[in-house]
Amino acid sequence: MFGRKKEAPAAQNVVDQQAAEAAARGTVTGKGAPTPKRSAQEAARKRPLVPEDRKASKAAERAAVTEQRLKMRQAMDSGDEKFLPVRDKGPQKRFTRDYVDARFSLGEYLMFGALLFVVISLLVPASSQQMIYVLGAFWVMFLAVFVDVFILSRKLKKRLSEKFGEVERGTVWYGSMRSLQFRRLRLPKPQVSRGEFPA
Repeated sequence: MFGRKKEAPAAQNVVDQQAAEAAARGTVTGKGAPTPKRSAQEAARKRPLVPEDRKASKAAERAAVTEQRLKMRQAMDSGDEKFLPVRDKGPQKRFTRDYVDARFSLGEYLMFGALLFVVISLLVPASSQQMIYVLGAFWVMFLAVFVDVFILSRKLKKRLSEKFGEVERGTVWYGSMRSLQFRRLRLPKPQVSRGEFPA
């Protein structure tokens, strides 16, 4: 009673018939093709969980990883924020890098001092008077570096607060650790000259 009449053609059949007639006449109207069925669209979108050609898939994945690493390496040289690692991203990290790179830090030479101490300790007898002086000089240098890093962290925190309001967690530590690295070996590479402090 309320059902559809059996003799009424289905909507899809009507569309198929009209498209066939239009193609026969050579006049294409509308889309020019019938609307694909939902099942056909879903099947076209489906991708296998395991690719058929595993070698090609692995090679493509390896190439993508290599390209990403290359972009990251270039970003380390140029300071391009887009491809930097997460730990180096953000305006506060950028400001911190520029601030640390603009100043002279005693910590840059701590590793050289430690290496020199090791070499001297191998050459000089441990019980000699000279070894006491060498050890004392090393501890003085270590203390001077500690004081320098402490002053840097206080100044950096103040500058970050003035510029950004709230200091992101770990940013001051990030700057302190960067100040202990030799300038030429820092990554991302310094983008400012000494004395060129950020505004």
